[in-house]
Amino acid sequence: MLNATLIPATNLYMNSTNPEGPRGPPPWYQFPVCAVAPYGFIFYFGVKVFNLAVGTPCNVLVIWQIATRKSDASTSDIFIFNLAILDAYFCLMTPIEMVNRLLLDDSRIWYFQRFAYGIKDVAPLFLVCICLDRYIAVVHPVLFTGIRDNKIRIGISVVVWGLILAYGLTKCTLGVMSVNEVFSGVILFAFAVMVFCNISVIWVLRRSVAGKEEMHPVKKKAFKMVLIILAIIVANYLPPVALMPFVSYYSFLVFRCQISISVFSIMDLSCSIEPLLYITKMERVDGRCCCVSFSQKPIDVKV
Repeated sequence: MLNATLIPATNLYMNSTNPEGPRGPPPWYQFPVCAVAPYGFIFYFGVKVFNLAVGTPCNVLVIWQIATRKSDASTSDIFIFNLAILDAYFCLMTPIEMVNRLLLDDSRIWYFQRFAYGIKDVAPLFLVCICLDRYIAVVHPVLFTGIRDNKIRIGISVVVWGLILAYGLTKCTLGVMSVNEVFSGVILFAFAVMVFCNISVIWVLRRSVAGKEEMHPVKKKAFKMVLIILAIIVANYLPPVALMPFVSYYSFLVFRCQISISVFSIMDLSCSIEPLLYITKMERVDGRCCCVSFSQKPIDVKV
């Protein structure tokens, strides 16, 4: 992730002409030149604290809810469970990152931080799995009845974990630039697939009530939930997608100190928003799926 080019601040300062002299830049800045534009970093650490305080307990609650559920399980719960593990790990890395950035500046800890950001970079792959699962259930219900076996989803999760760990270890050992193009490709792919799946689901839900005066309550809840999920996908992942084609047009100061750190902080907010959405859905929708199949035999598929 571009905002997580975790290079020790002291090393960066050695090549800087910042007038602060041997004291170096403030430790919370990623680059010495960012001292004149601190607001992006203020937002960055604000998001970090928010994810630690809100995202951590919410993700732990989601993990506990899914792990202890005896019945009424959802086919998407496997993907949600794995995504919650990734997000909880990323949130729990916040104290380590802040202490290392502000006090220690230990090069060995930067490896662990790069790994954490690496797995967060490609965590949207599990969101893609959730959206595809919902898409097939609603748009292709007949096909969905033949692939309800959770062994398939467990196998897909293992493959996704392999890709995530490979990416994270590569970023950890070889540096951020070694996976920069891969990250861009993953985000573009994930964003396109998620938007397509959610728009398709919304279209089917709307078409299923065409000509009727009022939407069925279950369909109405599903429709509202899909709209919310689509809005969150656009809010969290559209900024980096829209930013990528214009990177070369920004100055180093504007891009590194203002734009990239703010944009990717918004993306990191998904660590808290996703579990909050899941918890809210469970409480207000009474555990019913936000996406159901509207074939003759209803199929329960939660998101």
